[in-house]
Amino acid sequence: MQPPWKEPHKNGYQDYSPANYAGSFEDNAQDPADLLENTLSQLEALLWVCHGEGIDWHNGEGPRQLDNLLWLAADMARKAGELFQVSETARRAAPETGG
Repeated sequence: MQPPWKEPHKNGYQDYSPANYAGSFEDNAQDPADLLENTLSQLEALLWVCHGEGIDWHNGEGPRQLDNLLWLAADMARKAGELFQVSETARRAAPETGG
């Protein structure tokens, strides 16, 4: 499985913006094993970046890890946006308390 922004586009270029894909890649996985594999790939990328020194982002494992890191950031941004919407809906629905 590939993150949504790695899939070929009909116009021949890839848009790496998380805002330009609907839903989360992990939400598209049906099988719990796929969800676990996706999460572990993201965690591995995050830990790989935390190590920091001598990372070659252009060769070897670098491009794959960078893709996974961008995928993690996109998922986190999407989830934060969803949480904000839920929180705003709850805040607007809550009765005002005069204090």
